[in-house]
Amino acid sequence: MKKELLAPAGDIEAGYAALYYGADAVYLGLKQFSARATAGNFDCDQLNEFTAFAHHLGRKVFVAINTVLQQDEIADLLKNLDICKNCGVDAIIIQDLGVADIVKKYYPELEMHASTQMAVHNKLGALALKNYGFKRVVLARELSLPEIKDIATIPDLELEAFIHGALCYSYSGICQFSSMTEGRSANRGKCLYPCRAEFKTNGNFEHSFSMKDMALEENILKLPVYSLKIEGRKKSPLYVAAVTDYYRNILDGNGAIAEKAQNIKQIFSRPWCKFHLQGKNKEVTDTRFVGHRGLLIGKVESYDGNKITFTPDHEIARHDGLQIDIDGVEKPYGFSLQKLKVQKHFRISAAAGEKVEAILPNKVDGLKTGAAIYLASSSAVKGAYRYKKPKPNEYKQKKQISVIVELEKDIVTARACGMMAEIKGNFELAHNSDKMRQAVKDTFAKTGEYEFELADIEVINSKNIFVPVSKLNDLRRDLYAKIVPEADIATQIAAIEPRQLPITSKWIVKTDDADNLAELDKEKFAEFVLLINPDTRWEDIVKLPKEKLRIALPAVCRKPADFEPLIEKLLANGYKKWEVANYWGLGALPSKGIDLSFDNLIYMFNTQAMLAAKEMGAKRVTLAVEDTLTNMKNLAMEAPLPVTAVVYQDVPLFTSAVCIRSNSCKECLKKPLWIDLKRDGKKYEALSRNCETMVFDSRPFACAKEMKDVRADFYRADFCYKKYASQKVKDICDKLMEFGDIENSAKGNLLRLNEMF
Repeated sequence: MKKELLAPAGDIEAGYAALYYGADAVYLGLKQFSARATAGNFDCDQLNEFTAFAHHLGRKVFVAINTVLQQDEIADLLKNLDICKNCGVDAIIIQDLGVADIVKKYYPELEMHASTQMAVHNKLGALALKNYGFKRVVLARELSLPEIKDIATIPDLELEAFIHGALCYSYSGICQFSSMTEGRSANRGKCLYPCRAEFKTNGNFEHSFSMKDMALEENILKLPVYSLKIEGRKKSPLYVAAVTDYYRNILDGNGAIAEKAQNIKQIFSRPWCKFHLQGKNKEVTDTRFVGHRGLLIGKVESYDGNKITFTPDHEIARHDGLQIDIDGVEKPYGFSLQKLKVQKHFRISAAAGEKVEAILPNKVDGLKTGAAIYLASSSAVKGAYRYKKPKPNEYKQKKQISVIVELEKDIVTARACGMMAEIKGNFELAHNSDKMRQAVKDTFAKTGEYEFELADIEVINSKNIFVPVSKLNDLRRDLYAKIVPEADIATQIAAIEPRQLPITSKWIVKTDDADNLAELDKEKFAEFVLLINPDTRWEDIVKLPKEKLRIALPAVCRKPADFEPLIEKLLANGYKKWEVANYWGLGALPSKGIDLSFDNLIYMFNTQAMLAAKEMGAKRVTLAVEDTLTNMKNLAMEAPLPVTAVVYQDVPLFTSAVCIRSNSCKECLKKPLWIDLKRDGKKYEALSRNCETMVFDSRPFACAKEMKDVRADFYRADFCYKKYASQKVKDICDKLMEFGDIENSAKGNLLRLNEMF
């Protein structure tokens, strides 16, 4: 299988660098709705110019519209999709089901690629999105090679996998840490990267969740995927050039060239890892330091006041940037190398293997012999990746049109795109019919500043008529002025018929432990939701009233086969109410004969997403807990199907395939373990269970008081993951059902302005 090398472009310069160094395709974002909102991103003219140039080279361009959109942002979404369509981009990378619904119905010429933000981590999830209309799925980064091979057996579905770049601690798309604690949502492209922060754990300060960078190198040749994706839309053109060049050489059979790998590390690099590609790997976090490290070139051999000696194993020169690890300091000590001596003589550079004396700009507390030294910035590398690019406005993507011109003795007509123009007169015979035909073609080829260009023209001149060029110009201008942009898609989107609003709302309780609900008066609740796992016991299921019980599948499931026996038994015993929190659940359950609800991690931020959910079989959806109160109110009023509002939950801030335990896998006791963490005066709790880590705020999310005026069909209180005494569950539910507040609770983004969120 020929593999596509897909490179990032945070701006047009990075895009040109990617193309020059061998990218088969480039992905980028526009000024809105990009998961890298703080990158430079592209405006309309830049996208047009870049796409035209890429297509000239035979390459592809994908636009990432991969955030969730609130209800009042749909109009802006349509403008962005119009830009993508008119510029002729090859595909849209999507997270929000509402975006998918609109693209599928109104922009069929645009391919849909499922973003890694959709958290596709097994075959069932990939198949569900294929069945909805996605041509390509971008896989979760956490997958092992056998898991990828399993998904690759799906016919007629392109797979895309990340091969290099930054890693998130949490599965992408279900991380809510930045949003719920800082008011900047990763799902809206505004992540503040709290995973890189320092936490106090068991009395020690560590970067508990700070990931190394992924670098699969020659392992990419083993991946059974169509597209190999480099992360880095916030990186420089230099970085994009170096990484693209490195992997282009691997794909072209030149192997992993060590010098090129070293170049990357001098531009930007955390320590490298293969993540979980080759199986569970605990060595994927860098708990001591955070940020760019560089290329390891030696260790401090002596330190005296403001100078160090070391023997680099790589050439260094004046003005290079060096970094030195200092124990107990978050970031390595960095400085620009201004003075270096070799054999007591000042030099401009030093070769590998020469003992160097480097002058530091100041005294450094904590610097010790043996400390690692990194080449973090190299003047030589900065000049090593030059690239060519087109002249400004040299390329422009235009709509292709076909024109028919018919010449008669007393009238000449021109038709295109359903429009017609004509000129009348008493025209003479042509002396040369071929010259007349060419004159017509040359005239209509002049499309000027119009957003289209002539693809082909048919000239009908059976009577050998001659028409002056001045008249042809008038005819062309008249016709082209009539070719207006296509009708606004916004006017085509049918008004959504909302459901009948509830007179009184009903209450639901969700739990992963039926004993939590022992003290509740079951008559007060419309429904109970039980979150199951492969070890859920049948006797726990039957503790709850069958007619009111809904069975919930978890958001993450690396082994769907483990759930099959329990799911089959539940279905066989008449349990028809189900809830899914990820697309894999759609493949695990029958498409008919069940009452299906979507949980809040299948994000419902707009009514178009709800329409897509309805098409997928959902009879009810759940509002996102990270949404704002204003948007929730609007959605509840306009929703096309019943909605649930979560008013109490221990929100999983991270859900990770990375183990937080300090012990090795062989030494693991395999029992659930809770770990307390602190940062900036805030307390968090991490649950390590089944090789998975979940992180929670020590405070629950509670908002019944604020949500009283949201016209939801159901209000839900969740008691999952953490241990609750049954009496405490009853006390909390009694307060919530009176729309009372819960002391010491978190409010997430409820009261934030939309533009802040």
